Amino acid sequence: MLDTPCGPVDHVDILVVGAGFGGIAMADRLLREGRGGDILVVEAGDEVGGTWRDNTYPGCACDVPTSLYSLSGHAHPDWSHSFGRQGEIQSYLVGVADRIGLRDRLVTSCEVTRARWGDDTARWNVDTSRGQVLARHLIVATGALSAPSVPPLPGLEGFDGEVFHSARRRHDIPLAGKKVAVVGTGASAVQFVPEIAGTADHVTVFQRTPGWILPRFDRSISRRRRALYRRVPFVQKIVRGRVYAGRELYVLAFTRARFLLRLFEWFARFYLLVKVRGRRMRTVLTPDFSIGCKRVLLTSQWLPALCRRDVTLVSGPATSVTPGGLVDSGGAEHPADVIIFGTGFQPTEPPIARVVTGSDGRTLAAHWDGSPRAHNGVTVAAFPNLFLMFGPNTSLGHSSIVYMLESQAEHVLRLLELSRRADRGTVEVREEALDRYSDRMDRELAGTVWNDGGCSSWYIDSRGRNSTLWPTFTFRYRRQVRSVDPADFVVG
Repeated sequence: MLDTPCGPVDHVDILVVGAGFGGIAMADRLLREGRGGDILVVEAGDEVGGTWRDNTYPGCACDVPTSLYSLSGHAHPDWSHSFGRQGEIQSYLVGVADRIGLRDRLVTSCEVTRARWGDDTARWNVDTSRGQVLARHLIVATGALSAPSVPPLPGLEGFDGEVFHSARRRHDIPLAGKKVAVVGTGASAVQFVPEIAGTADHVTVFQRTPGWILPRFDRSISRRRRALYRRVPFVQKIVRGRVYAGRELYVLAFTRARFLLRLFEWFARFYLLVKVRGRRMRTVLTPDFSIGCKRVLLTSQWLPALCRRDVTLVSGPATSVTPGGLVDSGGAEHPADVIIFGTGFQPTEPPIARVVTGSDGRTLAAHWDGSPRAHNGVTVAAFPNLFLMFGPNTSLGHSSIVYMLESQAEHVLRLLELSRRADRGTVEVREEALDRYSDRMDRELAGTVWNDGGCSSWYIDSRGRNSTLWPTFTFRYRRQVRSVDPADFVVG
C-alpha cells in the first residue's frame, strides 16, 4: 500500500513510472481525458523533471531549440535563449506538473524495485521503496537517459581523490585549484568542460573518439519578443512550426541524400580550422566517420576551451586509474584530484527492464537479451498491459523527443480504450506483429548514416542492431500510431 496525496492506495487502474517529459506527457493526456481518478504516478527522484532534474552540471543545456522542446499544449513564452538551459527546463516541467494537477496523483522518492504480471488477477503487482500497489496497466516512462554509464577502469576503487558522473554532479566538491580529469568528450563534456576550465587548476580531457562539432547558434530572446509570445501565442506556434519543418529536412541528409552530409562536414572542418590553429590538434579533433553517425555536438565553447593553456587533450582513452591520477593508452600517468565521467548513459539496457517480469516469468531484459524491441516502441509480447514511453526505436537523431512522446501518449490512450472493452481488460501485442515491426525498423535503418556511417555509437546495441533511433520523419511516426489495428493484439 502506498501513501499518496489522496491517502493510502493499494490498487490503481493506471500506474505511471517516471515523471520526466514522458511521464508528464502521459499524465497530461490522461488528465485531459478525465482519467485523473484512475492514475498514480511514482517518481524515484524527489521532484519531477527526470534528466533535467538530475543533470545539474555547469553549462547543461538542450541542443534542440526551445520553441520545439516543450509540450504542444503547454507553450512557454518566457524562454531566455533559443536553446534552453537546464534550470529553465526543469522549472518549466515543475510548472506544467503544478498546472495540470499532477501533484494530487504523484508520489516522489518512490523507486520501483519489482513489477510482476499476475495472470490470475490480470494485474501488475508492483513493489516500490514505499510500499506495494496493484495496477491494471503499467506505463514505464523512465526514459533512455536515466542510468549513467561508467566504464570499469582498473584501479578506480583505489583512487585517492573524488569521483562522480556528470549526471550526478557533486556540488559539495569544489574544483577551484584542483587538477580535474574528464573522461569522455560527448554531449555533456562539451558543455561542462568550458565551464570548469579556468576554475580548476588544470583540466585533462581524455578523448577516445573525436566528434563532429558545429557551432550552437544560440541567442537570447528579448523581452519584447517574449511579450509578443505572451500576447499573441499564435506567433510562437508559427516559430515552432518553422523550426519543426527545418529539423525534419535533416532526415533527407541522414537517410536518403547522404551526399548532403558533405556540406555539413565541410562547414565543420572550416569551423575547426578557424577555432584551432595547431595542425596536430586539428588532426586529433577530426573524426574519421561520417557526420551524423554519432550525435552531432552543438557547441561554440568547446574548441576554444581545448586551446587553453590550462587544458590538456589526451588523444585516446583512459586505460586505468592510479591513486593519484589516470593512465592513458600510451602508459603515461596524468595527475588528478577529481575524476569526472562524461560517458553518457545506457539507453539499450535500461535498469527498469531488469525488474519488470512478464506473463512467462522472464524479465523484460531477458526477453530483449541486449537488443530491445517493441511494437511502435510501446508494447512488448508476453507483457500484457505494459506500455513504454521512449521505448526502442523512438529516439531521434534530428528533432525533439517531446514530439514523439506526445505521439506515444495518444497511442497508449487508444490501447487503453482497447483494453477497456475487453472481458478481462488486457491487451498484448502478438509476437508475429512485433517481429514484422522490428524487421521493418531494421530495413528502414539499413543504409542510413546512423547504421553505416563508419562509427561505433550508443545507437547500436550489444547485438549490433540499431534499437534506439526512429528511421525517418517524425510525422510518419505520429500518423502510424494514430490508430490501432486490433489484429496485431491479443485482447482478453
